[in-house]
Amino acid sequence: MRTTWIFALAAVTLSLTACAAPEEKAPVSAAAGPSASTAGGSLNLTPEQNRILPAKDEAAAALLPADVKASGKLTIGVGAAGSGFPPLAFAATDNKTLIGNEPDIAVAIASTLGLEPVLENTSWENLFIGLDSGKFQLGASNITVTEERKQKYDFVTYRLDNLAWLAKKGSGLKVTSPADIAGKKVAVGSGTNQEKILVEWAEEAKKQGLAEVEIKYYQTNQATFLALGSGQIDLYLGPSPSAAYQVATTGQTEIVGTYSGAGKDLQGLIALTTKKDNGLVKAYAAALDKLIASGDYAKILQRWNLTNEGVTKAEINPPGLPIEGK
Repeated sequence: MRTTWIFALAAVTLSLTACAAPEEKAPVSAAAGPSASTAGGSLNLTPEQNRILPAKDEAAAALLPADVKASGKLTIGVGAAGSGFPPLAFAATDNKTLIGNEPDIAVAIASTLGLEPVLENTSWENLFIGLDSGKFQLGASNITVTEERKQKYDFVTYRLDNLAWLAKKGSGLKVTSPADIAGKKVAVGSGTNQEKILVEWAEEAKKQGLAEVEIKYYQTNQATFLALGSGQIDLYLGPSPSAAYQVATTGQTEIVGTYSGAGKDLQGLIALTTKKDNGLVKAYAAALDKLIASGDYAKILQRWNLTNEGVTKAEINPPGLPIEGK
Protein backbone atom coordinates (compact mmCIF):
# COMPACT_ATOMS: atom_id res chain seq x y z
CA MET A 1 0.00 0.00 0.00
CA ARG A 2 1.28 3.44 -0.86
CA THR A 3 0.91 5.63 2.21
CA THR A 4 0.83 9.43 2.27
CA TRP A 5 4.46 9.79 3.25
CA ILE A 6 5.51 8.35 -0.08
CA PHE A 7 4.40 11.46 -1.94
CA ALA A 8 7.02 13.42 -0.04
CA LEU A 9 9.72 11.48 -1.80
CA ALA A 10 9.76 13.96 -4.67
CA ALA A 11 11.07 16.57 -2.29
CA VAL A 12 13.81 14.35 -0.92
CA THR A 13 17.12 14.65 -2.76
CA LEU A 14 17.86 10.94 -2.83
CA SER A 15 18.82 8.95 -5.89
CA LEU A 16 15.86 6.69 -6.65
CA THR A 17 15.72 3.97 -9.30
CA ALA A 18 12.27 2.41 -9.80
CA CYS A 19 11.07 -0.67 -11.68
CA ALA A 20 7.62 -1.78 -12.74
CA ALA A 21 5.22 -3.58 -10.40
CA PRO A 22 5.46 -7.37 -10.29
CA GLU A 23 3.58 -9.39 -12.86
CA GLU A 24 0.24 -10.58 -11.52
CA LYS A 25 -0.40 -14.29 -11.56
CA ALA A 26 -3.60 -16.30 -11.80
CA PRO A 27 -5.35 -17.64 -8.68
CA VAL A 28 -4.07 -20.89 -7.25
CA SER A 29 -5.66 -23.41 -4.90
CA ALA A 30 -4.39 -24.95 -1.68
CA ALA A 31 -2.81 -28.34 -2.27
CA ALA A 32 -2.04 -31.36 -0.10
CA GLY A 33 0.29 -34.34 -0.29
CA PRO A 34 3.73 -35.74 0.64
CA SER A 35 6.85 -33.87 1.68
CA ALA A 36 10.12 -33.19 -0.14
CA SER A 37 13.57 -31.79 0.69
CA THR A 38 15.65 -28.80 -0.43
CA ALA A 39 19.35 -28.15 -0.52
CA GLY A 40 18.91 -25.87 2.46
CA GLY A 41 17.12 -28.39 4.69
CA SER A 42 13.77 -30.10 5.05
CA LEU A 43 11.46 -27.48 3.57
CA ASN A 44 8.81 -28.90 1.26
CA LEU A 45 8.78 -26.89 -1.97
CA THR A 46 6.48 -29.20 -3.93
CA PRO A 47 2.82 -28.54 -4.78
CA GLU A 48 1.84 -31.40 -2.42
CA GLN A 49 1.95 -29.40 0.79
CA ASN A 50 0.07 -31.60 3.28
CA ARG A 51 -1.13 -28.47 5.02
CA ILE A 52 -2.51 -28.46 8.55
CA LEU A 53 -6.32 -28.38 8.26
CA PRO A 54 -7.83 -28.11 11.75
CA ALA A 55 -11.39 -29.15 12.53
CA LYS A 56 -14.05 -26.45 12.56
CA ASP A 57 -14.30 -24.55 15.83
CA GLU A 58 -17.96 -23.76 16.38
CA ALA A 59 -17.32 -20.87 18.76
CA ALA A 60 -15.03 -19.08 16.29
CA ALA A 61 -17.30 -19.86 13.33
CA ALA A 62 -20.28 -18.39 15.19
CA LEU A 63 -18.57 -14.98 15.00
CA LEU A 64 -18.67 -14.92 11.19
CA PRO A 65 -21.10 -12.60 9.39
CA ALA A 66 -24.13 -14.44 8.00
CA ASP A 67 -23.20 -13.85 4.36
CA VAL A 68 -19.73 -15.33 4.80
CA LYS A 69 -21.17 -18.36 6.59
CA ALA A 70 -23.63 -18.85 3.76
CA SER A 71 -20.93 -18.63 1.08
CA GLY A 72 -18.89 -21.36 2.71
CA LYS A 73 -15.68 -19.84 1.31
CA LEU A 74 -12.93 -17.49 2.39
CA THR A 75 -11.09 -15.63 -0.38
CA ILE A 76 -7.50 -14.96 0.65
CA GLY A 77 -5.24 -12.47 -1.10
CA VAL A 78 -1.46 -12.92 -1.00
CA GLY A 79 0.78 -10.29 -2.61
CA ALA A 80 3.48 -12.66 -3.85
CA ALA A 81 3.28 -12.21 -7.62
CA GLY A 82 6.58 -12.56 -9.42
CA SER A 83 9.17 -14.56 -7.48
CA GLY A 84 7.33 -14.18 -4.17
CA PHE A 85 9.11 -13.93 -0.83
CA PRO A 86 10.15 -17.33 0.53
CA PRO A 87 9.60 -18.77 3.06
CA LEU A 88 6.53 -16.57 3.57
CA ALA A 89 4.75 -16.91 0.22
CA PHE A 90 6.08 -18.14 -3.13
CA ALA A 91 5.44 -20.59 -5.96
CA ALA A 92 6.06 -24.31 -5.51
CA THR A 93 8.21 -26.37 -7.87
CA ASP A 94 5.32 -26.43 -10.37
CA ASN A 95 5.70 -22.63 -10.66
CA LYS A 96 2.03 -22.01 -9.89
CA THR A 97 0.91 -23.47 -6.54
CA LEU A 98 1.22 -20.86 -3.78
CA ILE A 99 3.09 -22.17 -0.74
CA GLY A 100 4.75 -20.77 2.37
CA ASN A 101 3.95 -19.67 5.90
CA GLU A 102 1.38 -17.01 4.96
CA PRO A 103 -0.80 -19.37 2.87
CA ASP A 104 -0.47 -22.04 5.58
CA ILE A 105 -1.67 -19.68 8.33
CA ALA A 106 -4.54 -18.37 6.21
CA VAL A 107 -5.67 -21.85 5.14
CA ALA A 108 -5.61 -23.01 8.77
CA ILE A 109 -7.71 -19.98 9.78
CA ALA A 110 -10.27 -20.80 7.06
CA SER A 111 -10.39 -24.45 8.13
CA THR A 112 -10.91 -23.48 11.78
CA LEU A 113 -13.84 -21.32 10.68
CA GLY A 114 -15.31 -24.15 8.62
CA LEU A 115 -14.72 -22.32 5.34
CA GLU A 116 -13.13 -23.44 2.08
CA PRO A 117 -9.93 -21.43 1.47
CA VAL A 118 -9.54 -19.82 -1.95
CA LEU A 119 -5.97 -18.57 -2.36
CA GLU A 120 -5.28 -15.84 -4.91
CA ASN A 121 -1.79 -14.67 -5.74
CA THR A 122 -1.55 -11.02 -6.75
CA SER A 123 0.81 -8.04 -6.66
CA TRP A 124 1.32 -6.05 -3.47
CA GLU A 125 -0.57 -3.05 -4.86
CA ASN A 126 -3.51 -5.14 -6.09
CA LEU A 127 -3.73 -6.95 -2.77
CA PHE A 128 -4.90 -3.75 -1.10
CA ILE A 129 -7.16 -2.85 -4.01
CA GLY A 130 -8.76 -6.28 -3.57
CA LEU A 131 -9.21 -5.74 0.17
CA ASP A 132 -10.76 -2.33 -0.46
CA SER A 133 -13.26 -3.74 -2.96
CA GLY A 134 -14.13 -6.79 -0.89
CA LYS A 135 -12.69 -9.16 -3.48
CA PHE A 136 -10.36 -10.46 -0.76
CA GLN A 137 -11.87 -11.12 2.64
CA LEU A 138 -8.47 -11.77 4.14
CA GLY A 139 -4.99 -10.49 3.32
CA ALA A 140 -2.07 -12.67 4.46
CA SER A 141 1.11 -11.20 3.05
CA ASN A 142 3.57 -10.06 5.73
CA ILE A 143 1.49 -6.92 6.31
CA THR A 144 2.75 -4.70 9.11
CA VAL A 145 0.26 -3.01 11.44
CA THR A 146 0.45 0.77 10.96
CA GLU A 147 -1.70 3.55 12.34
CA GLU A 148 -2.37 4.79 8.82
CA ARG A 149 -3.52 1.38 7.62
CA LYS A 150 -5.76 1.04 10.69
CA GLN A 151 -7.88 3.84 9.26
CA LYS A 152 -8.95 1.49 6.43
CA TYR A 153 -8.32 -2.04 7.70
CA ASP A 154 -8.76 -4.28 10.72
CA PHE A 155 -5.83 -6.39 11.90
CA VAL A 156 -5.23 -9.63 13.81
CA THR A 157 -1.57 -10.10 14.72
CA TYR A 158 0.07 -13.46 14.06
CA ARG A 159 3.84 -12.84 13.84
CA LEU A 160 6.55 -10.48 14.97
CA ASP A 161 7.74 -8.07 12.29
CA ASN A 162 11.51 -7.95 12.09
CA LEU A 163 13.62 -6.69 9.20
CA ALA A 164 17.12 -7.60 8.09
CA TRP A 165 19.89 -5.86 6.18
CA LEU A 166 21.23 -8.33 3.64
CA ALA A 167 24.66 -8.04 1.98
CA LYS A 168 26.89 -10.18 -0.21
CA LYS A 169 28.78 -12.72 1.88
CA GLY A 170 32.13 -11.38 2.99
CA SER A 171 31.13 -7.75 2.42
CA GLY A 172 32.48 -6.68 5.78
CA LEU A 173 29.45 -4.40 6.26
CA LYS A 174 27.64 -3.95 9.56
CA VAL A 175 24.44 -1.90 9.75
CA THR A 176 23.31 -0.47 13.07
CA SER A 177 22.61 3.19 12.24
CA PRO A 178 21.88 5.51 9.28
CA ALA A 179 25.56 6.39 9.01
CA ASP A 180 26.30 2.79 8.01
CA ILE A 181 24.29 3.06 4.78
CA ALA A 182 25.63 6.45 3.68
CA GLY A 183 26.92 6.32 0.11
CA LYS A 184 25.52 2.83 -0.41
CA LYS A 185 23.15 1.45 -3.04
CA VAL A 186 20.27 -0.12 -1.16
CA ALA A 187 17.33 -2.08 -2.59
CA VAL A 188 13.90 -2.23 -0.98
CA GLY A 189 10.34 -3.22 -1.91
CA SER A 190 8.19 -0.39 -3.27
CA GLY A 191 5.29 0.75 -1.07
CA THR A 192 6.44 -1.27 1.96
CA ASN A 193 7.21 -0.19 5.50
CA GLN A 194 10.80 -1.21 4.82
CA GLU A 195 10.85 1.54 2.21
CA LYS A 196 9.56 4.06 4.74
CA ILE A 197 12.28 3.13 7.21
CA LEU A 198 14.97 3.19 4.53
CA VAL A 199 13.90 6.64 3.34
CA GLU A 200 13.99 7.91 6.93
CA TRP A 201 17.50 6.50 7.41
CA ALA A 202 18.65 8.01 4.13
CA GLU A 203 17.30 11.41 5.16
CA GLU A 204 19.04 11.14 8.53
CA ALA A 205 22.35 10.27 6.87
CA LYS A 206 21.97 13.33 4.67
CA LYS A 207 21.24 15.55 7.69
CA GLN A 208 24.51 14.34 9.15
CA GLY A 209 26.29 15.61 6.05
CA LEU A 210 27.09 12.11 4.83
CA ALA A 211 26.99 10.76 1.27
CA GLU A 212 23.55 10.22 -0.22
CA VAL A 213 21.93 6.81 -0.21
CA GLU A 214 20.90 5.48 -3.62
CA ILE A 215 17.58 3.64 -3.19
CA LYS A 216 16.85 1.08 -5.86
CA TYR A 217 13.76 -0.96 -6.70
CA TYR A 218 13.53 -4.29 -8.52
CA GLN A 219 10.54 -6.10 -9.92
CA THR A 220 11.21 -9.37 -8.08
CA ASN A 221 13.23 -10.68 -5.15
CA GLN A 222 15.20 -12.80 -7.60
CA ALA A 223 16.29 -9.69 -9.48
CA THR A 224 17.24 -8.05 -6.17
CA PHE A 225 19.39 -10.98 -5.08
CA LEU A 226 21.07 -11.15 -8.49
CA ALA A 227 21.90 -7.46 -8.19
CA LEU A 228 23.29 -8.04 -4.70
CA GLY A 229 25.45 -10.94 -5.84
CA SER A 230 26.81 -9.05 -8.84
CA GLY A 231 27.69 -5.95 -6.85
CA GLN A 232 25.10 -3.69 -8.48
CA ILE A 233 23.79 -2.94 -5.00
CA ASP A 234 25.41 -3.05 -1.57
CA LEU A 235 22.44 -3.89 0.62
CA TYR A 236 18.85 -5.05 0.65
CA LEU A 237 16.41 -4.20 3.43
CA GLY A 238 13.60 -6.73 3.66
CA PRO A 239 11.63 -9.05 5.94
CA SER A 240 13.90 -11.05 8.22
CA PRO A 241 12.34 -14.43 7.24
CA SER A 242 13.05 -13.86 3.56
CA ALA A 243 16.60 -12.75 4.28
CA ALA A 244 17.25 -15.78 6.51
CA TYR A 245 15.85 -18.09 3.83
CA GLN A 246 18.12 -16.55 1.20
CA VAL A 247 21.17 -16.97 3.43
CA ALA A 248 20.33 -20.59 4.29
CA THR A 249 19.53 -21.76 0.78
CA THR A 250 22.24 -20.03 -1.27
CA GLY A 251 25.19 -19.44 1.04
CA GLN A 252 26.03 -16.33 -0.99
CA THR A 253 24.65 -13.62 1.29
CA GLU A 254 24.74 -12.67 4.96
CA ILE A 255 22.60 -10.71 7.38
CA VAL A 256 24.59 -7.68 8.54
CA GLY A 257 21.95 -6.04 10.76
CA THR A 258 18.39 -6.34 12.03
CA TYR A 259 15.67 -3.84 12.92
CA SER A 260 12.07 -3.80 14.10
CA GLY A 261 9.58 -3.39 11.26
CA ALA A 262 7.87 -0.64 13.26
CA GLY A 263 10.99 1.41 13.89
CA LYS A 264 13.23 1.93 16.88
CA ASP A 265 10.52 2.61 19.48
CA LEU A 266 8.02 -0.17 18.79
CA GLN A 267 8.10 -3.90 18.09
CA GLY A 268 6.55 -4.38 14.69
CA LEU A 269 3.71 -6.87 14.28
CA ILE A 270 2.52 -8.76 11.21
CA ALA A 271 -1.22 -9.21 10.91
CA LEU A 272 -4.03 -10.83 9.03
CA THR A 273 -5.77 -7.94 7.30
CA THR A 274 -9.37 -7.29 6.32
CA LYS A 275 -11.50 -4.31 5.31
CA LYS A 276 -12.41 -2.20 8.32
CA ASP A 277 -15.72 -2.90 10.04
CA ASN A 278 -16.72 -5.79 7.77
CA GLY A 279 -17.42 -7.98 10.80
CA LEU A 280 -14.65 -10.53 10.22
CA VAL A 281 -11.86 -9.48 12.58
CA LYS A 282 -13.23 -11.12 15.77
CA ALA A 283 -13.72 -14.43 13.99
CA TYR A 284 -10.14 -14.33 12.70
CA ALA A 285 -8.80 -13.56 16.18
CA ALA A 286 -10.79 -16.40 17.75
CA ALA A 287 -9.58 -18.81 15.06
CA LEU A 288 -5.95 -17.82 15.55
CA ASP A 289 -6.21 -18.18 19.33
CA LYS A 290 -7.63 -21.66 18.76
CA LEU A 291 -4.65 -22.52 16.52
CA ILE A 292 -2.25 -21.24 19.18
CA ALA A 293 -3.96 -23.23 21.95
CA SER A 294 -4.04 -26.46 19.92
CA GLY A 295 -0.36 -26.25 18.94
CA ASP A 296 -1.15 -26.11 15.22
CA TYR A 297 0.14 -22.54 15.02
CA ALA A 298 3.53 -23.57 16.43
CA LYS A 299 3.72 -26.46 13.97
CA ILE A 300 3.14 -24.11 11.02
CA LEU A 301 5.86 -21.71 12.16
CA GLN A 302 8.26 -24.59 12.81
CA ARG A 303 7.59 -25.95 9.35
CA TRP A 304 9.03 -22.76 7.83
CA ASN A 305 11.73 -22.14 10.49
CA LEU A 306 9.90 -19.10 11.89
CA THR A 307 9.48 -20.19 15.52
CA ASN A 308 11.42 -17.16 16.78
CA GLU A 309 8.78 -14.83 15.30
CA GLY A 310 5.79 -16.44 17.02
CA VAL A 311 3.23 -14.63 19.18
CA THR A 312 1.42 -15.97 22.26
CA LYS A 313 -2.03 -14.57 21.46
CA ALA A 314 -3.96 -12.79 18.73
CA GLU A 315 -4.28 -9.02 19.13
CA ILE A 316 -6.92 -6.98 17.34
CA ASN A 317 -5.69 -3.60 16.05
CA PRO A 318 -2.75 -3.10 18.44
CA PRO A 319 -0.54 0.02 18.30
CA GLY A 320 1.18 0.18 14.91
CA LEU A 321 3.84 2.09 13.08
CA PRO A 322 3.02 5.80 13.71
CA ILE A 323 1.76 8.13 11.01
CA GLU A 324 4.55 10.33 9.68
CA GLY A 325 4.85 13.56 11.65
CA LYS A 326 2.53 12.47 14.48
